[in-house]
Amino acid sequence: MAFSLDVRCHSEIGLVRRNNQDSGYVSPRMLVVADGMGGAAAGDLASTVAVRHVTQADERFSGEDSPCRPQGEEMLTVLAGAVADANDELADLVAWDSSLEGMGTTFCGAMFSGTQLGVVHIGDSRGYLLRQGRMKRMTHDHSWVQSLIDDGRITPEEAAVHPHRSLLLKVLNGQPQHVPDTQIVDLRLGDRILFCSDGLCGLVDDETIAEHLNTTNLDDVVDLLTTDAHAGGGTDNITIVVAEVVEADPVLDASEPHIIGAATTRKVPEHEVTAPLSVEQPSSATKDAGTSTVLFDSEAEESMRYAPVDSRTRRRRHWLWPVVVLAVAVVVAGGIFGTRAYLDTQYYVGTDGNAVAIYQGSPDSLAWIQLSHVAETTDVKTTDLPRYYRNRVSENIRVSSMESAHSTVAELRTGAEHCKAVREMATTPPAAPTRPSTTPSASPQPSASSSGIPHPSAVPTPAMPSPSASGHEVDLPAVSSGDC
Repeated sequence: MAFSLDVRCHSEIGLVRRNNQDSGYVSPRMLVVADGMGGAAAGDLASTVAVRHVTQADERFSGEDSPCRPQGEEMLTVLAGAVADANDELADLVAWDSSLEGMGTTFCGAMFSGTQLGVVHIGDSRGYLLRQGRMKRMTHDHSWVQSLIDDGRITPEEAAVHPHRSLLLKVLNGQPQHVPDTQIVDLRLGDRILFCSDGLCGLVDDETIAEHLNTTNLDDVVDLLTTDAHAGGGTDNITIVVAEVVEADPVLDASEPHIIGAATTRKVPEHEVTAPLSVEQPSSATKDAGTSTVLFDSEAEESMRYAPVDSRTRRRRHWLWPVVVLAVAVVVAGGIFGTRAYLDTQYYVGTDGNAVAIYQGSPDSLAWIQLSHVAETTDVKTTDLPRYYRNRVSENIRVSSMESAHSTVAELRTGAEHCKAVREMATTPPAAPTRPSTTPSASPQPSASSSGIPHPSAVPTPAMPSPSASGHEVDLPAVSSGDC
């Protein structure tokens, strides 16, 4: 038996942000939320691109003469294909205009077959399913704090107030290795579905969200969720898509699609289109394996959540290989001196065995030619670094000068020293209590250092100072004890 969806949606700027970078799309067949990021680098454009490709995919099934709705795995093929096309276009836009480097978007949505949802998800926007009064998450956040929860290092309650709770591990940003999670969800009559950006789920706890999802009227559900997001500070854009599974209804099935948020006004600029990304996508049914790299950017308020891999390390497309071959030929033929002069002005911080090192040159390689060498070694051990500092260094931190490299190493050293102190405190047994003397002193006198205030016996965990505001080119987030 096929069902229909009764849908409500809402997107707004919130109480703090300067503009709305979220976008959304709803139709009888699609429910989508995309949370753009990147600040000045056009997060609103990134979410608009994602929604535009979903809209185009959905239009193929909207007319009277259109093919039947996809079923089962076909839904994932359609929706994940639209997401992959959006990711390709983001790469094209950055290649066309380098000022867009840094934009990205989450994606959380589903295609509806009449009995199932084909869910596609990347980032920290969330999907929830409410069934018979009980709510569960359909998605798993691709965030730094979620990885700490998965490792058993912090609790969900600690994650909610963690200083780095907004750092993401995967988004749509033109990088082919950032592949979304997919799944098929069977639906029942009366189920309710919620897709939202972290402007809601980052400020309102799951228990409260579940309580509001149980409210009878769908319009009231949206109002209550939005009100609570405001009460939590309204610090981010808020986008909500709510749907209820109802008996088949031709009127609902014929309702017009609706675009919300940034995509209603943001135009995608004309740009050169290149070949699809060359890296093969993994099977849609499996998640990424291996370790992820935390993405940082501290240059602007809206870009704190995500920063891309340097554009020079971006995976190129098929057409690049002839260029590489030609470049090698040019180098061999006589461009060696010019290339070396350029490389002498390039620096990055990376690893040399188990130590942090400063390199001169480029971490890239050109065929068999090594383009960098160790300029300075340091006494900072990678094993002493906080986990995400270690990840960042292993991916190489590009800097513009030797001075900037020294500043970056200094920040890494501070983080390493903090973690070493935390580990030492964790392994040092507490001092045995001193037994008081049974013979009273003739004339007890306070010690020279006594102030009348009792001192705690436990030594506090050393605190890591916040990054300085001295304008370092690479500002690494402050470290909490749970990160070591």
